[in-house]
Amino acid sequence: MSVWLPSAPCTPGTCVEARARISAVPRAVFRLAGLVAVLLVGIALAPLGARIPAPAVRIWCRCVVRAAGVRVRITGTAAAPTGGLLLVANHISWLDVPLLAAVRPARMLAKSEIRGWPVAGALAARGGVLFIDRDRLRALPGTVARIAGTLRAGQAVAVFPEGSTWCGRAQGRFRRAAFQAALDAGVPVQPVHLRYYRHTGGAASTAPAFVGEDCLLSSVWRVVSSRGLVAEAEVRAPIPPGRHPDRRALAQAAQPAPPTGAHLPGLTPTRLPAPRRPALLPADVA
Repeated sequence: MSVWLPSAPCTPGTCVEARARISAVPRAVFRLAGLVAVLLVGIALAPLGARIPAPAVRIWCRCVVRAAGVRVRITGTAAAPTGGLLLVANHISWLDVPLLAAVRPARMLAKSEIRGWPVAGALAARGGVLFIDRDRLRALPGTVARIAGTLRAGQAVAVFPEGSTWCGRAQGRFRRAAFQAALDAGVPVQPVHLRYYRHTGGAASTAPAFVGEDCLLSSVWRVVSSRGLVAEAEVRAPIPPGRHPDRRALAQAAQPAPPTGAHLPGLTPTRLPAPRRPALLPADVA
């Protein structure tokens, strides 16, 4: 991992809720089978690309989250259905990707390692994901240019600007690179605040968090074996082009309010005790 990559202090041992009891195994197996089935349907239909209606894509994305045993709530402002748009959200879980796409189908920006993920890697490649090499700082300007070009073409691009996954009870600061692409392309930015909680009492849950050295399969199992999880996407009003003069101000305007008791420390990798999970998406070091 390059020293410029942002990191989060969250780890499975310190932040993530304990695993479910053995009695949850039958429920987890049933959900896992359903999740795989939904993903395979997506892989089969992915070659159709843009010919699939956006409402159908949103329904499928909801089905991915629901198949994992997680209820879906989308609140706030409706995303613009057409035209160039930069969707930005805080980053907690692998569930964030289908949850954000349920708001509006978009081209995701992802690290190149995701190509090797089972099932999800093939689905991402066929779905038009923009893969980038996060280990090369020199690749960042080219990545910004690719995002801007996609936005100018009238497509939506989804980015997690924190640059790392957090547990949901704390969060990081939005990095600025993707916001420069929105400025260059002259398109609006639509912030989305993602959170996961238990439907009984509404207490925040870290069970869906995919942080630190957590394994993808371990994280998936933790989700499908949990009970009563709700995923909420709060869609905020879009920030029109020209509202903010530079990427710093634009990133600050899109930054969601921290959860109760959370902090925005602006951590750097050198201040952390050990390397943490790199983000799914690129970050800006400036």
